[in-house]
Amino acid sequence: MTQKLILSDAEWRARLSPEAYEVLRRHGTERPGSGCFLGTHEPGTYVCAGCGTPLFASGEKFESGTGWPSFTRPVAAENLTTIEDRAYGMVRTEVRCAGCDGHLGHVFPDGPPPAGQRYCMNSVAMRHVPAGEPRDP
Repeated sequence: MTQKLILSDAEWRARLSPEAYEVLRRHGTERPGSGCFLGTHEPGTYVCAGCGTPLFASGEKFESGTGWPSFTRPVAAENLTTIEDRAYGMVRTEVRCAGCDGHLGHVFPDGPPPAGQRYCMNSVAMRHVPAGEPRDP
């Protein structure tokens, strides 16, 4: 069970960079091709930039060609929540962190086998914790 982190808007603004706040708390999206984790493959775990909840193992990362870091599956399904997103005249599945309800990105059914999922995430919504290091929030 993921412990929920609930903070005031002022506390979130103090805790996060302006870019991370825009994505995690206001459901923004970084420009395609601009994220720091695009094209990286260092061993470790990607955790939520807001609360430190483990999200994706580096071994699940793949190059989707979309302009955002993509993963085939989460570390644990219970660490994410999904919500139908009908913004911008589209129907998509939004992915949020179960630990702080922060917006991470979207999941699409066009990923590689066997699951066929593409978790398309915003780099600014995550931190990379190298293998063997603690994941302090």
